[in-house]
Amino acid sequence: MSTGPTAAQPPVPLLVDARGLRCPLPVIRLAAAARDRDPGDVLTVWSTDPAARHDVPAWARMRGHTVVESTVVESTVVEAPLAESTVSQADGATTWAITVRLGG
Repeated sequence: MSTGPTAAQPPVPLLVDARGLRCPLPVIRLAAAARDRDPGDVLTVWSTDPAARHDVPAWARMRGHTVVESTVVESTVVEAPLAESTVSQADGATTWAITVRLGG
C-alpha cells in the first residue's frame, strides 16, 4: 500500500524560506533541502532576491529537476512544511515563489 501522493492528491511542496538572502544563498538553501529528498518530491523556495528567478531554474536544469511554477507571492502566510526560514521579508519587498519537482 502506497502512502505517497496520487494523481488526485498532488504532493505538498516543502517550503524553503530564503527571503532576505542574496545570491547565491537562496539556491544553496534549496540545494541543501533537496539533498535528502526523493525524486518526485516538490520544493518551493521563497526569495526576495530578483536573481533567484534566474538562478533557481538554472540550478534545476543542471541537476535534472523541473521548475513547475514561478509566481509572485501575494500572501506570505506559510501553508506548507517549512524546511528552514530566514529573516523576515522587508516591508514592500516582492517575494517570488519558485517550485521545483526533483528529478531522478
